[in-house]
Amino acid sequence: MNLASLAVIANSGTLTERLGALHTRLLETVPMVDRIACALYEAKDDQLKTFINSTRTGEAIAGYEASLSNSHALSQLAQSGDFRVLDDIASAIHSDTAHSQWLKAQGYQSSFTVPLFDHGQLLGFIFFDSCLRAAFTPQVQRDLVLYTSLISMMISSEIATIRAMIESTKLARELTGLRDFETGAHLDRMARYSRLIARAIAPLHGLNDEFVEGVYLFAPMHDIGKIGIPDRILLKPGRLDPEERVIMDSHVAKGVEIIERIIGKEGDRHFPESELLRNIVQCHHEMLDGSGYPQGLSGEAIPIEARVVAVADIFDALTAHRPYKQEWSLDDAFAELHRLSAQGKLDADCVNALVNQRAAVADIHARYTDSQPDHAVRA
Repeated sequence: MNLASLAVIANSGTLTERLGALHTRLLETVPMVDRIACALYEAKDDQLKTFINSTRTGEAIAGYEASLSNSHALSQLAQSGDFRVLDDIASAIHSDTAHSQWLKAQGYQSSFTVPLFDHGQLLGFIFFDSCLRAAFTPQVQRDLVLYTSLISMMISSEIATIRAMIESTKLARELTGLRDFETGAHLDRMARYSRLIARAIAPLHGLNDEFVEGVYLFAPMHDIGKIGIPDRILLKPGRLDPEERVIMDSHVAKGVEIIERIIGKEGDRHFPESELLRNIVQCHHEMLDGSGYPQGLSGEAIPIEARVVAVADIFDALTAHRPYKQEWSLDDAFAELHRLSAQGKLDADCVNALVNQRAAVADIHARYTDSQPDHAVRA
């Protein structure tokens, strides 16, 4: 086992690609590992979410999330920091959850579960599964320690980079004195609306949970360029005149410039998700019929992640109270999304994905409420 070569693998490509490469190398010494999967934990919602996986036997589970508090076994691991070995999954798991049913259907016989921590905070879990019973002997567990550390390192590093970028944009807003709805509940809501949409349409586009999580994390940065727009325009209560509209629309270019300052113009070499972020910032005001801005892109030329965020952003703008408009009901906003979709402006799959999850949308709308700031910018 060459530690240097493993380190190279752990630092090149997307997280999914890196996990797959590590799995390939692992199989040379531990051939009984049929699946490696990582789930992320979001403390704010107490949700454990499927994230990345390398599945050699069986079908990968995707788009699944559940409350950690509902799993006694995993909650114990999170509290103790210990690992768990199941030598016979069928006899050890008695719950009837969707995940348990899936696990048994894949034919996995044994598993090894390790909690991931970042600076003392639970980051998620790594799951190793095998189609052999009692596959995770003490010797195999020792062999997996290095891979567990590498996987933990690459996930922690990636998440830390993303969080640092988000914190940088929050700091930029604070330093510029910008007071708007995008500093609070709006960002929480539209990020979660974006995740609902992305998770639903991912199978249609052959996309994975890493894409879904990327959209969720980057959606709040969509309008970062507005910190460069003068308050006289950003906070103007009436309609903008043509000259002001040109300045307002320039926030997209300013946003791209800010992102490139943070990650560098060649950021994709060291940060594979940079293209996803750049696409969201640069293209979320484009319309499918070419009537959007700043590039007038149309149809498939608009990245799917930007189409997702566009629907989430417009929906939240409609259903949020602003000094210059009343809050729309959810059903009226859904109807407006359908109208814009029928006009060829919004992606129909993205619109349907949101509308078809009304209960989840209503829950997000109710849980993340605005604090009624003195001023609010236009969407």
